[in-house]
Amino acid sequence: MNISDSGVRRGVLGIVGPGTILQSLRSVAAATDQTFVEASLPVGRSEWESADLVVLDAAAARGCATRLPRREQVLLVADGVPTLADWQAATAVGAASVLGVPDDEAALVAAFAEPRVRTPGEGAVIAVVGGCGGAGASSLAAAVALEASRPRGAGTAGAWALLVDVDPLGAGLDLLLGIEGKPGLRWSGLAVEGGRVSAEALRAALPARSAALSVLSCDRGDTGAPTPAAVTAVVEAGRSVGGLVVCDVPRLPSAAGDSVLDVADLVVVVVPATVRGGVAAEHVLARVSERNPNQGIVVRGPAPGGLRSGDLAGSLGVPLLAAVRPEPGIDAMLERGGFDPGRRSPLAAGARAVLDVLAARPRRQGRAA
Repeated sequence: MNISDSGVRRGVLGIVGPGTILQSLRSVAAATDQTFVEASLPVGRSEWESADLVVLDAAAARGCATRLPRREQVLLVADGVPTLADWQAATAVGAASVLGVPDDEAALVAAFAEPRVRTPGEGAVIAVVGGCGGAGASSLAAAVALEASRPRGAGTAGAWALLVDVDPLGAGLDLLLGIEGKPGLRWSGLAVEGGRVSAEALRAALPARSAALSVLSCDRGDTGAPTPAAVTAVVEAGRSVGGLVVCDVPRLPSAAGDSVLDVADLVVVVVPATVRGGVAAEHVLARVSERNPNQGIVVRGPAPGGLRSGDLAGSLGVPLLAAVRPEPGIDAMLERGGFDPGRRSPLAAGARAVLDVLAARPRRQGRAA
């Protein structure tokens, strides 16, 4: 699935607190007829990377520096003459320059008005989290990766998908997909040097379900979690070559899981269609919201009490990405170690709905004065 969005003009992303700086940015956006998107922390990876220009104040710069990758076309704007603290925050986030308003407003107008050519889009990352125990996050993550890697027609190949197991206490995604006997790299054998992993070497070393689907699993018997640095390196390697990286993230807080939530383009929380499942999911959604605003739920049936998916999403205050009917024979399928929902299965339909949301990636609406 091609999810690049090259050539689309996104405008200026402003991450500043209320006050003089924000008023100046609104005025400059209006004067230059520039799209201006106002945001607050936390900011999603897709918003950060897709903007033509990012304008920050010092507080936002410090927050973004710890969670988001370096990018070009970043400015820091100070209220008045920039101080040493402003310059330090700019250095931390990799800002190209520091401007003070109102004195440097002419330079700010020039920065807003400068035409920019965006580079082709990269891959994307989906994090799948269970809203409660037994919600079926692993099976949905596998279904999304399988759907993304399927050929789209006769003679065509699917996009490369990388399915990453970030839950050391799970049974293992290789076992779920029936490839536990295939040789290849697992987390315990992965050495990350310098914070980088070669995508080509990774793809060659990992066990594969198909030519377009590679799997990185935790080792059975080894409850040690992959490190945040290793997880980030793997995710960035898959993203950098245009792949879709699907991560099965543990429900309980973990450093490795949080590192995925920080960089995901979309966080999918799987919730059973029950009152208890919804109550449990509230806690998970609250934690996710602290790290990434780009989230939604997939509601999985059955609904023994007749709870409607739309009502559940409304009560939780999050978008409904898909409502998935019960999957016939899934327990027997998992026991046989051959998880492969057909194209017409409820899980496959839910996975396609998630991929459609990712491809659309609706953005916040900006407001120009």
